[in-house]
Amino acid sequence: MTKLLSRRTLLRGAGCALSLPLLEAMLPQTARAAAARPPVRMAFISFPNGAIMDAWRPKGSGTDFTFGPTMQPLEDLKSQITVITGLAQENGFAKGDGAGDHARSSASLLTGAHPVKTSGSNIRAGQSVDQAAAERIGHLTRLPSLELGTEKGREAGSCDSGYACAYSNSISWKNATTPMGKEVNPRLVFERLFGDRGSEGVSRRTRIRTSVLDLVAQQAADLQRRVGTSDRRKLDQYFTSVREIEQRIARASQSRQEAPPPPDMDLPDGVPADVQEHIRLMYDLMVLAFQTDTTRIITFMTANEGSNRPYRMVGVHSGHHELSHHRNDPEKIAQLEKIDRYLVSELARFLRKLAEIPEGDGTLLDHCMIMYASGLSDGNRHLHNDLPVILAGRGGGTIRSGRHIVLPAGAPMNNLFLSMLDRVGASIASLGDSTGRLTALDT
Repeated sequence: MTKLLSRRTLLRGAGCALSLPLLEAMLPQTARAAAARPPVRMAFISFPNGAIMDAWRPKGSGTDFTFGPTMQPLEDLKSQITVITGLAQENGFAKGDGAGDHARSSASLLTGAHPVKTSGSNIRAGQSVDQAAAERIGHLTRLPSLELGTEKGREAGSCDSGYACAYSNSISWKNATTPMGKEVNPRLVFERLFGDRGSEGVSRRTRIRTSVLDLVAQQAADLQRRVGTSDRRKLDQYFTSVREIEQRIARASQSRQEAPPPPDMDLPDGVPADVQEHIRLMYDLMVLAFQTDTTRIITFMTANEGSNRPYRMVGVHSGHHELSHHRNDPEKIAQLEKIDRYLVSELARFLRKLAEIPEGDGTLLDHCMIMYASGLSDGNRHLHNDLPVILAGRGGGTIRSGRHIVLPAGAPMNNLFLSMLDRVGASIASLGDSTGRLTALDT
């Protein structure tokens, strides 16, 4: 009879602690027979500058709908996707504060709060949904939450029409006055997931250059001898993913060292020069974080709000923000549609990875809620209503996915957040401008 393993079992080596995915050997026999339900995780992924909504919107509603051109990369995942139309963050609008819609869109996206217009230290928005969850269930995992991005952004001063840079650089807020700093360096994210900072005499850099799998090799081999065939396959898949990400981080660092840095740019070690590889690494680290239950709450900014990054991998050489002010120019709109579809294709790749990992009575994606959204709909007119919102995953079987939910115009986005918090065991009475639960999600 296989000895029951603790759910918090770690493989330890010199300076590292490797978390493990959920194994059958971690479940009591009765729970295995009943296919015990894994925890529900949630991620909030933002993209900047809104979307071309005519290409974004699905046709039809309920289960009888077809994706618009932008969401076509999700076609094979349709049964796991819930598209929600009609949601708004009304506190992203000016309300007398004038220009600054990009700053307001990111600051309000997960908070539903109207940010104070200031470029000084007296910033104020509201607690975000991810941090409301971390406050209540963060103690259940090694990391209460994980905040990721691909652009660091300026630390001080004004980044959008008199709004402090913190507003454009952050979607996660611990409380009304404290934005959560995000990590953009994949190497450092990897160390947060697997490095044991309490160890003495081993530098973080040295630990990463030596594979964590090499450091825990003997314990890993012992563990594989102790578990059943299904668990061995799961461990092989997991260890392969860890090794691959280590190698990609090492290659990215080497590439950065060999290439001359662009002028006037801060290029920390380990940040890939290639935007696509950077985005993919962050998504893959998110998979590992959820697979090992290191955290159940993640935010990821694919770029800072108002980002003017080009997307040369799809033939877009002009800046994203510059293009978003298209003034109905067909050529610019076509370029924006390429960006929108590209970013959705990277989301689809991430979701497929989650769907390929068996867990409990389904897959890792079945036990997730992945929200993908922007705080703007029409970037040209700076609209904060009818936002582009995708919710992927079934929330542990509590969400009837494979639908296009059409809500009354102006439905508060925070109503969705209350319903998501319920599903991870972090229920609260209200958040931001919420008016109740989004009952349309219920199965």
